[in-house]
Amino acid sequence: MSDFIALWPGAASAYSREVDLLIGAFTILILALSAPVFILIVVFATKYRRGKPADRRHAPDRNVWLEVSWTLVPFVLLIVFYVWSTHLFAGLYHPPAEALEIDVVARQWMWKFKHPEGQGEINELHVPAGEPVRLVMASQDVVHSLFVPALRLKQDVVPGRYTSMWFISDRPGTYRLACAEFCGADHSVMGGSVVVMEPAGYARWLEETGTERTLAAEGAVLFRQRGCSGCHDPASTVHAPDLAGLYMRPVPLESGGTVIADAQYLRDSILLPQAQIAAGYPPIMPTFANILDEEEVLKLVAYIQSLKGGKELQ
Repeated sequence: MSDFIALWPGAASAYSREVDLLIGAFTILILALSAPVFILIVVFATKYRRGKPADRRHAPDRNVWLEVSWTLVPFVLLIVFYVWSTHLFAGLYHPPAEALEIDVVARQWMWKFKHPEGQGEINELHVPAGEPVRLVMASQDVVHSLFVPALRLKQDVVPGRYTSMWFISDRPGTYRLACAEFCGADHSVMGGSVVVMEPAGYARWLEETGTERTLAAEGAVLFRQRGCSGCHDPASTVHAPDLAGLYMRPVPLESGGTVIADAQYLRDSILLPQAQIAAGYPPIMPTFANILDEEEVLKLVAYIQSLKGGKELQ
């Protein structure tokens, strides 16, 4: 709990320790490069001050290798830090395929989390220690930013699109979570905590919390309630795309291009159906913008993602 008030929170993951090492090493480099300049300013100001006898003639020769070295060595060191930091940054966009995926909806002024088994949380996120966790985030209203100082991670949550963030926390405990983007009058109270638990404890928490349906099952109910099955059911007389096995499949477009049916495409197809019309299908789907909220969209997307080839929609 001390991490809630610490100026420099303890590191809760291998990634955060790497970030700390990078910051510390870069700080030492900057001090090593800049300290001689300030030291020599003081030395020369003292040695050559007005009225003090000193040899003010220019040096009779030059040391070319010395002049080259104080340019080349810092350049090489900065390139090393560039490669190091780029490697850390690039790793943020390549989560493991087996990562636990948790959906997040940000709204003024709370964080809502939804686990794959259907457990929901507000302003508190339980995750297992030592296992990769991927957060798929959407905003209901304005730009928010999910920030977990102990993980050294921050990701903007933008209306109209999905953003994601992944991590592996290897130190059980409770860590502060905050919104790092000004989002309105109560921005300062939009916080919470990430509770990292041992895998066995996390499994017990899932059982004790309980839920009636998974996110995909809730999406299946919503799929029928909103009338989606009336067009996308295989027995429907309406000529609409088959959703079974659609997720992550290439989709030819009426415009001549091709798009991968990822989560963002599925979301846009629900809320902006005229933006990317599938080839061979009439543009008759109505928009569900301002009808469905982000939680309902997440449920529908989870349901479509769960459909396998040949599975009937009902």
